[in-house]
Amino acid sequence: MTERQPHTAAILLIGDEILSGRTQDANLAYISKKLNEVGVQVREARVVPDIEAEIVAAVNALRARYAYVFTTGGIGPTHDDITADSIAAAFGVACDYHPDAYAMMEATYPPGEFTEARKRMARTPVGASLIPNPVSKAPGFRVENVFVMAGIPRVMHVMLEGALPLLEGGRPVLSRAIGVYLPEGRFGTALGEVQTRFPDVAIGSYPFMREGRYGASLVFRAEDRGRLDEAAEAVRVMLSGIGGDPFDENPA
Repeated sequence: MTERQPHTAAILLIGDEILSGRTQDANLAYISKKLNEVGVQVREARVVPDIEAEIVAAVNALRARYAYVFTTGGIGPTHDDITADSIAAAFGVACDYHPDAYAMMEATYPPGEFTEARKRMARTPVGASLIPNPVSKAPGFRVENVFVMAGIPRVMHVMLEGALPLLEGGRPVLSRAIGVYLPEGRFGTALGEVQTRFPDVAIGSYPFMREGRYGASLVFRAEDRGRLDEAAEAVRVMLSGIGGDPFDENPA
């Protein structure tokens, strides 16, 4: 196995409904922002269908490369919720009822309402630890560096809060943004020259059209606030020098 990149993560979104366009993902940006706050940088995201072989291949590839993997979706009560079985297959272990999850969920429902379908949500790979779910009780789980969470955003949020204290992070990446009403072709070469002076600051240009005017948002990301501000000021001076009127924007 290759050495995992420290303080990094990948996000694996699981579900046919995302790939079909029926459901718009609301989890990727939220997870990325929360992880950055604790110094864990998301380096890759994938979307896979509800097919065990696809999930297994993605999980094994990502967990070998990154410090953490976060999955969403596929841990509900229906036949197409196959994430628990797929994670078990990826680790080469059985999938069975977790005793703590089973007891907790059994106590949650009135007599006779802890159905076979609901029991499915108490199944985890053998040896998994639970991620609490104070919203609807059915827990997520963790196997080594893989954190498995619900796809429903409200439930995923509380599961992620339970997972964050378990992570080892580095320094959060800071960001700021400058907007300008100039086409990228006017400043592209000069922006590249600024980037070479600040290799420790990621500078991205994102074009827009607002009220019929072309422009771009210049986004800066770095761990060091001083270097971030120096790079932003260098770009601001450059833009002003070619007739632009740069203005501060919210970071993206």
